Amino acid sequence: MKWHRQLHWQIIVALILGVVFGVVAAKFGWRGFVEDWVAPWGEIFLRLLKLIAVPLVLTSLMLGVSSLSDVNKLSRMGGKTIGIYVLTTAVAVVIGLLMVNVVKPGEKLDQQTRAELAKKYENDEGLKTKAATAEKVKKRPALQPLVDMIPDNFFLSASGNGNMLQMVFFAILAGVALVRLHSDKSKPVIDVVGGFNEIVIEMVKLIMKIAPIGVFALIADAITEIAKDDPASVVSLIKSLGFYAACVIAGLFVHMCLVYLVLLKAFTPFSIKQFLQGIAPAQLLAFSTSSSGATLPVTMKRCEESLGVSKEVSSFVLPLGGTINMDGTALYQAVAAVFIAQATGMDLTMGHQLTIVMTAVMASIGTAAVPGAGMVMLIVILEAIGAPGAGIALIAGVDRILDMLRTVTNVTGDATVTCIVAASEKQIVEPPAGVI
Repeated sequence: MKWHRQLHWQIIVALILGVVFGVVAAKFGWRGFVEDWVAPWGEIFLRLLKLIAVPLVLTSLMLGVSSLSDVNKLSRMGGKTIGIYVLTTAVAVVIGLLMVNVVKPGEKLDQQTRAELAKKYENDEGLKTKAATAEKVKKRPALQPLVDMIPDNFFLSASGNGNMLQMVFFAILAGVALVRLHSDKSKPVIDVVGGFNEIVIEMVKLIMKIAPIGVFALIADAITEIAKDDPASVVSLIKSLGFYAACVIAGLFVHMCLVYLVLLKAFTPFSIKQFLQGIAPAQLLAFSTSSSGATLPVTMKRCEESLGVSKEVSSFVLPLGGTINMDGTALYQAVAAVFIAQATGMDLTMGHQLTIVMTAVMASIGTAAVPGAGMVMLIVILEAIGAPGAGIALIAGVDRILDMLRTVTNVTGDATVTCIVAASEKQIVEPPAGVI
């Protein structure tokens, strides 16, 4: 197959062209043109991906669970999946804390830079909304995340991707019910659900044909949004927050290499090259969309077709991971919380550090229904350790860039755990000799 026909190469070219166009557009003051004529194509692509997220999760999980034939197998697979997800999230937070405590990026910002960054974002309406949401989250009862996971209206839950954890619960419950039914009653339902699943998969293939256009538009819009009409401001902003950004990026890289790839080599038959080639399109899409949920259809497709993971495993582990596995987000929250504390002159004790670990790990599981979860839960963590929640104004400028990178980490983690669970359950259909 020629390289230019492969999806991941098309997306890479679109990424590069999007960056170049974005810089040029910022330099010549084309922000209005980008907003009116370029950005909408990215929004259309993103909406198409989100459109099929709920149907894909619902049909895939129902089929996956119903095919397990007994509830004991479901319990075993679910225990492995959740256990590995929680463990890797805890490790990610620890890596982030080690990195930020060694580098101490907050102490490298001078007082004038801190004041300028805080002033630039103190009146940002988006940050005010997130702060208000965080205040509501902080006042929730301890078991409220568990309550929020249970839907009280199927159609209401299916109406928004923010309720994905509720759809996961319903799909698992429906799948278990199908397992318990006699085959002559369950088979017609499974056939219908399977038919819908095939339709959704075909829709994924159609949507991915415009992926390069969508990626180009999303990246160009992101660049011009950050730069406004001054591309030099991007460099200036990153430079002023360089040590903080470097801590997050280095932490994400270390976590992917020392945790994901080591686990992959230890517990699966895949080579690192084979694995990375297999999920490259999903990683690139995650980077451009900053949404692991929107990337889910592609992640499932690549794990099944390129890595040989059985549909039974991918349809269970990946949707679950898309809602509870937020390693990249948890690591970023740890670094950001300590950075803000350092920048504001606050000394963190070991108790504060442990609070960050516990809060970040629990947040990765319990915030699926909260809009803007990453930034919202960062405010909650800051409040938990006594740091000023308004400190997020210091890091808001570079958050868009780091969000793209931590989403790549989340998606890579989802795929890694899927491969591990598939190998442990002997559900790798055929370890492929090459990558499609």
